[in-house]
Amino acid sequence: MNTQMLNPNEIQKAAEIIKNGGLVGIPTETVYGLGADGLNPGAVSHIFLAKGRPQDNPLILHISEASWLGQYCQDIPEVAWQLAKRFWPGPLTMILRRKPIVPDVVTAGLETVGMRCPAHSMCRAIIEAAEVPIAAPSGNTSGRPSPTTARHMLDDMEGKIDAILDGGSCQVGVESTILDLTCDPPRLLRPGGVPLEELRDVLGDVALDPAITRQMEAGEKPRAPGMKYRHYAPKAPVTVVKGMPVRSAEYILEHLTDSGWEGVICFNEFAHWYSGYLVERLGGVVDTWEQARRLFRALRAMDEAGVKHIWAQCPDESGMGLAVVNRLSKAAGFHIVEV
Repeated sequence: MNTQMLNPNEIQKAAEIIKNGGLVGIPTETVYGLGADGLNPGAVSHIFLAKGRPQDNPLILHISEASWLGQYCQDIPEVAWQLAKRFWPGPLTMILRRKPIVPDVVTAGLETVGMRCPAHSMCRAIIEAAEVPIAAPSGNTSGRPSPTTARHMLDDMEGKIDAILDGGSCQVGVESTILDLTCDPPRLLRPGGVPLEELRDVLGDVALDPAITRQMEAGEKPRAPGMKYRHYAPKAPVTVVKGMPVRSAEYILEHLTDSGWEGVICFNEFAHWYSGYLVERLGGVVDTWEQARRLFRALRAMDEAGVKHIWAQCPDESGMGLAVVNRLSKAAGFHIVEV
């Protein structure tokens, strides 16, 4: 298969591919997604094949506006509309009870489905032109760092999918926040582009799923993408170092050995400490939004350089930091050193 690279003027072409059961890489504000007609079980099954994705890992349906919710979900609580008014279009996915029209392959057999209205105008334009909800996980080979540019996605998906629509670099850089609204209080299943503090501004109490900070056990069934399996990981093993920024930077410096095969992902303030090593800047110590934008790009740069081990400084968990910590922890298989 020859994977076409589509320019921003070819939205209709991308929509036609999806209408006809094909797969298209689509830009969103979070990361690039691998999109298919979310009501076509055959098309959706091809997503799993292209990514090498486990069948028990549910997908998210992307819609162009909140008014579509009633077509695919039932028993929608009032708080869902409040959240949609505050955060949509945007990087929030809501877990709701599905209607029978949503195929089992999308939900991994669950009676719930994740719904999102993305902020990227090109993504919504494709959905509107295709006239169907688009099922779209991140557009990477399963387990690899998510793509934040069309080139990243082509690296993983060339020859596996029909096309990729180039919408530029993603502005958020990590996947959407996933919030389960089928329980009380609502439960955060995956931190992402809407920080926990902003959700609590609307909802008050929000519970945190244990899978945010630990590996899921064998036999546990994920209720949302990104919960169960090793995710976001480069080829080289990652060691995450948590603690006060100066101390974590010192720990990494003390434990570096061979500059020929080790790389460092660190806050901008400490990049000059690691002369002779491959260094990727994560952003300033307090700028968690920039850290989110740079994280997957940094992990992919380490892959391209061929390093054999990666050290990574870890931010605190406030604001967007919780999403960055979650992604780094999963990339490292929860191999975390606290100093």
